[in-house]
Amino acid sequence: MEADFFTSYVVYCITKQLMKKSNKLTVYIVIAMIAGAILGYFIHESKDQATIDGFAKNVKLLTTIFLRLVQMIIAPLVFTTLVVGIAKLGDIKTVGRVGGKALLWFLSASLISLLIGLVLVNLLKPGAGLDLTVGDSSGVKDLMGKTQSFSVINFVEHVFPKSMFEAMATNEILQIVIFSIFFGVAAAAIGEPAKGFIKALDTVAHIILKMVGYVMNFAPLGVFGAIAAVIASKGLTVFIFYGKYLLYFLIGIGTLWAVLLGVGYLILRKRVPSLLKHISTPLVIAFSTTSSEAVFPKLTEELERFGCKDKIVSFILPLGYSFNLDGSMMYMTFASMAIAQAYGIHLDIGTQLTMLVVLMLTSKGIAGVPRASLVVVTATCAMFNIPPEGIALILPIDHFCDMFRTATNVLGNSLATTAVSKWEGELTEPQQV
Repeated sequence: MEADFFTSYVVYCITKQLMKKSNKLTVYIVIAMIAGAILGYFIHESKDQATIDGFAKNVKLLTTIFLRLVQMIIAPLVFTTLVVGIAKLGDIKTVGRVGGKALLWFLSASLISLLIGLVLVNLLKPGAGLDLTVGDSSGVKDLMGKTQSFSVINFVEHVFPKSMFEAMATNEILQIVIFSIFFGVAAAAIGEPAKGFIKALDTVAHIILKMVGYVMNFAPLGVFGAIAAVIASKGLTVFIFYGKYLLYFLIGIGTLWAVLLGVGYLILRKRVPSLLKHISTPLVIAFSTTSSEAVFPKLTEELERFGCKDKIVSFILPLGYSFNLDGSMMYMTFASMAIAQAYGIHLDIGTQLTMLVVLMLTSKGIAGVPRASLVVVTATCAMFNIPPEGIALILPIDHFCDMFRTATNVLGNSLATTAVSKWEGELTEPQQV
């Protein structure tokens, strides 16, 4: 009796804590995930294939609505916050100093992520014994189509914009970042005459951040649609079928999290748990939607609440979304080598290190959208004479891997922003919510 009472009391306390205003969105998202999985499983088990396909297509509209609302505010948010952030940093010397610290973190984190993926894939050999006959051929054709034109020329064109308006219209984040850096540096160089315009941009940024709250109200619907669609199409058996691959990948993600949080603890000390609490909602949204873009506005807000100055967040976070996708980096070496193993292709250590360097370069500016990593993996396989069609091996499980690597990307960028803030002496106490 006493045990039952104690259990009930603990459940009550946990529920009460979860339902605090600051945690309500996270709770609603988790509920939406569970509801989506239940409905998806019911449809998968009780309906014919035509009905399943129709359901998955229609329910994904909820996710599409949410993601389009987020994408609507990404371009103006990146432009206004990055320009204002650079202008607030002051002189070019400060911009260079902060940018240098950010670049040091990005390159170090990327290298570590790639190495973790490379070491684990050689130790665990996830590609050995995989069934080459199983795959999503339609998905492969789609990825191959996106990769056919992959080259150094197209990579450069992807990075440097020919039109700011075109970059904004297509949500090319890296192009927007490049333009914003030039614009912000020029505004900082002009000085006093630009202050009025910068103040106006700052106001616009705050208006857009206010919109974030409105858009995030649609997050549970987006999560519900995404989870219901994938479970209805694939069923729960996909977890069993690709259990080995997913397990080994999770070992890699767990290792990467341990390294990132360990480095974070060395810098932030006892504030790491507080950081994880602040970014819990962005982590859940990223995990559920497999889109880094979907959490950018909310993550900006939460990092400022944690104590990072807006000028640091506005400068570092957009750069991180282009240059610091740790989970995706680890997955690229892991997936590329797994495909090579599945085809029985042996790559010596020199070739593997060359692949690592190639991925280090080609991954920069990768889009923060679902399956974006696979485009780079497909291109890399073709470059090293690994059959790119082998991507079919991992397509059925990729959605679930994407959940974890996207959440890892959010963690990595959060740590990068807070670390640079700490190094600059700009990290204050968390805001009371």
